[in-house]
Amino acid sequence: MSVNIAAVAAVFAMVAAVCMPSAAAESLWLEEGGGGVQREVSLDSRALLVDGTRRVLFAGEMHYTRSTPEMWPKLIAKAKEGGLDVIQTYVFWNIHEPIQGQYNFEGRYDLVKFIKEIQTQGLYVSLRIGPFIEAEWKYGGFPFWLHDVPNIIFRSDNEPFKQHMQRFVTDIVTMMKREGLYYPQGGPIITSQIENEYQMVEPAFGSSGQHYVSWAAAMAVNLQTGVPWTMCKQNDAPDPVINTCNGLICGETFVGPNSANKPALWTENWTSRYLIYGNDTKLRSPEDIAFAVALFIARKNGSYVSYYMYHGGTNFGRFASSYVTTNYYDGAPLDEYGLIWQPTWGHLRELHAAVKQSSEPLLFGTYSNFSLDQEQEAHIFETESQCVAFLVNFDQHQTSEVVFRNISLQLAPKSISILSDCKRVVFETAKVNAQHGSRTAEEVQSFSDINTWKAFKEPIPQDASKAMYTGNELFEHLSTTKDETDYLWYIVGYAHTPSEDGQLVLINVESRAHILHAFVNNAYIGRIHGSHDGPANIILSTNISLNEGPNTISLLSAMVGSPDSGAHMERRVFGIRKVSIQQGQEPEHLLNNELWGYQVGLFGERNSIHTQEGSKSVEWTTINNLAYSPLTWYKTTFTTPAGNDAVTLNLSKFLVWVRVKYGSTGRASDDIGSLSRLLVAILRNLCKYHIPREFLNPQDNILVLFEEMGGDPQQITVNTVSVTRVCGNVNELAAPSLQSQDKEPAVNLWCQEGKQISAIEFASYGNPIGDCTNFSSGSCHAGSSESVVKQACLGKSGCSIPVTPAQFGGDPCTGIQKSLLVVASCR
Repeated sequence: MSVNIAAVAAVFAMVAAVCMPSAAAESLWLEEGGGGVQREVSLDSRALLVDGTRRVLFAGEMHYTRSTPEMWPKLIAKAKEGGLDVIQTYVFWNIHEPIQGQYNFEGRYDLVKFIKEIQTQGLYVSLRIGPFIEAEWKYGGFPFWLHDVPNIIFRSDNEPFKQHMQRFVTDIVTMMKREGLYYPQGGPIITSQIENEYQMVEPAFGSSGQHYVSWAAAMAVNLQTGVPWTMCKQNDAPDPVINTCNGLICGETFVGPNSANKPALWTENWTSRYLIYGNDTKLRSPEDIAFAVALFIARKNGSYVSYYMYHGGTNFGRFASSYVTTNYYDGAPLDEYGLIWQPTWGHLRELHAAVKQSSEPLLFGTYSNFSLDQEQEAHIFETESQCVAFLVNFDQHQTSEVVFRNISLQLAPKSISILSDCKRVVFETAKVNAQHGSRTAEEVQSFSDINTWKAFKEPIPQDASKAMYTGNELFEHLSTTKDETDYLWYIVGYAHTPSEDGQLVLINVESRAHILHAFVNNAYIGRIHGSHDGPANIILSTNISLNEGPNTISLLSAMVGSPDSGAHMERRVFGIRKVSIQQGQEPEHLLNNELWGYQVGLFGERNSIHTQEGSKSVEWTTINNLAYSPLTWYKTTFTTPAGNDAVTLNLSKFLVWVRVKYGSTGRASDDIGSLSRLLVAILRNLCKYHIPREFLNPQDNILVLFEEMGGDPQQITVNTVSVTRVCGNVNELAAPSLQSQDKEPAVNLWCQEGKQISAIEFASYGNPIGDCTNFSSGSCHAGSSESVVKQACLGKSGCSIPVTPAQFGGDPCTGIQKSLLVVASCR
C-alpha cells in the first residue's frame, strides 16, 4: 500500500499525544503486572526509565545463531558477572524464513528460548529486529528468495519490499507478545530496533529513502510493543523513535539525540574488528574501549552503552558475508569459545562498577564542564549531596598534571579518571589492574598417518547439454544458485581449428565471483581468487592446449560469502561475465553467447557425502593411489577429546582453501548442512575452526574436507583450547577493585571453570621489570614474594593478594613505589 507522508506525520503526532502525559518522561505502554504493579519502560532526556526509575545501562551484543543453546547460560552468566544489564541481539530473517512462508526457530535458532534464558538470569533484552542487520552476515540477513520477488527494491519506498518487511517484523513482534516477552507483559525486552544504519545508504534512494524511513518508523511504533523503538545511525529518526550511535568513538562523533525528550544511547561500541581473510587481526585495547565509554558518558550525557560484540562466536556453515572468517569478533570480552578474554573483560567490569557507583549524580545531577588545560577537560555531574567528575586527558603522549578542586592529580596519556564524590579516583581508563590471560591450544589428535584418510576426486562436468540448465548467455551466479551453494559450474563446447604455424592459444576469463577454477578437456589449467579489499573483477588469462575439433571448457565459479551491506543489494552481479579465446594475433573469439551449461553445486554436496549414508554413494580411494590435486574430497574420523575445553580443528599448516563438514548430533539445526568456509594460506590468517562439543559424538565423528588448491590433509590436527596462564600486575597506589570490594589494591587471579592454579611461574613484590609476557625481578624485591603467593593461590580456582608491605612481612625498600607482579599456571 502507498504510505502518505502527511498521514505518517499524523500517526506520529497521535502517538506523541497518547504517549507523552508529561514533559518529564515519555511513557510508551503500561500494563498491570502481579499485585497491581505497573511495569513500564519510558524515556526522557537523561535515560531510559524502567518502572519510572532512570537507569544507567550497560549492554552487550550476543547472537544466538553464532553459539549453541548449551553455551547460552554460561555466556549470559559471564556477561552479567561482567557488569552488564542488557543483552542485545539481532533477529536473523534468513535463518528463520529460509523458504518463503516456512519458519524455523529450532535448536540454536530458538530465539524465544534465548530470550527466556536471559530473563532467567535477571538481565534485560534489546531486540534488534531490523530486519536488515548487516552484521557481517550473508545478504545482510535477508533471505535470498526476497531477491526474486518481482519489481522489488530493497530498503526503499517500494511496495513489494515493504509488504514482506512488515509481515516479518509483525510476525516477530506477535511471537514476542504471545510469549509475554515485552517488559510491560512481564518479559525482559525493554527496547526494539527497526532498520539498521540506513543513513549510510539513504542518499542512494533520494526522496524514496526519506519516505521509507518515515514508513518504517510508523510501522514499528504502530505495532504497540510497549517499549521504545530505536534506529541506529539515523540522525533524523522520526519521533518517537530514538536515534542512536554506532562506532568506535561516539563520545566524539555522535550528534546527539534529535529531540529534547530522547536520551543518548550507544548501540554499538565496537570491541575489536571482525576478521577478513587476508587481513591482519585488529584488536582494540581495553584502555581504548574504556576511554571511549567514559567519554561518551561524560561528554554526551550517555546513559546506555552496548558493546558490539560482547561475545562474537562462530560463523557456522555459509552464513558469513564476503571474505569474513568463521571466527567472529574473537577479541571481544568473551572470545569465540566463550572464554573470558582478559584483561578486556575485567577492565570493563571495573568501569561498569565505577560508573554505577555514581548513578545518582549522573542521572539527576547538574552538568558542567570546563577546560583544565589545552588538551585536558573536566566534566562534572553534581546534586546537592553527590558528585562525580570525569577528568579527560586527550594528549596521547604526555602525562598531564592538573589541579581539580584543590586536588593535584596526574592524568596518564589518553585517559579519563573517574572521581567519586569529585575527590577520590575510583577508576582510570589507562591503568589496567584486571588480570591478564593467555589462551593456548593443545594438540590431542593428529591425522599424520596417511592411512587414516580416504579421498574422492570431484567429477568435472564435461557436457553442457546434460547440465541442469542451459542458455546462450552467461548466467549470474547467485540468481542461478539461489545462494544454496557457493559453487556454480559453467560448461561450454569449443570447436578449435589450429593455425598452420601453431600459434599459442590464450583463454581469458573475467569473473565477479571470488574464486575461479578452470579446466579444459578435464585438465586443470589454473585458478584465480579475489580479496575483500581488491577489485570486484578477477581475471584468469593463461595459455592452453586444445584438441583439433571439439573441446570442453569447464569453469567453476565460487563465492566466499555474499554481500551484507550497501544500497541496491538486489542488483549486485556475481559470477563469470566474459570468456574469450584468442589464437596468436587473431581477434579474440567471444564465447559469451555460445550454448552454456550450468551445474549448481558440487557432486559431493548434492550427494551429501559428508554423512554416513551419503558417503556410501561414492568410491573413496586411499591417498597412496591419488596424488594431491585440486577439487578433492578427503574423509577421516576422529574422537571427541576428553574434558570440557573447547575443541578446534587446527589448520595452520594446511596451506589451502578447504570447506569442512563434520558429523551431526542428529538435530536439524546442528547439522552444518553446507560447507563451512575456511580460507587459510592463499589469504593467510585463519588457523582454527571451532567445533562445539554439542555437535560431536563421543567417537567416530566424520570429518570431510573439500580441498581446492592441492594441500596435504595430514597436517591437520584436533586441538583443545583453554586459558592456561593468568597474570596480575598491580601498583600499591592503584584504586581498590570495586567489583571485588577490596579495601586495598590487590592482585586478583582466577582460572577458568574446572581448572586450578597449579604453579606460580613468577612472583615479585617490589619494582619488578616487564609485564605479563616478559618479566624479571627489579632492584627492589621482597624475598617472601613467591612463598606468600604460593600459600594464597596454589590448588585454588582463584585467589586475592593485597599489594601492601604487611602482606610480605614489611617494606622491602622504603621510598620506592612498589607493585606486585604474579604469573600463574592453570591446569
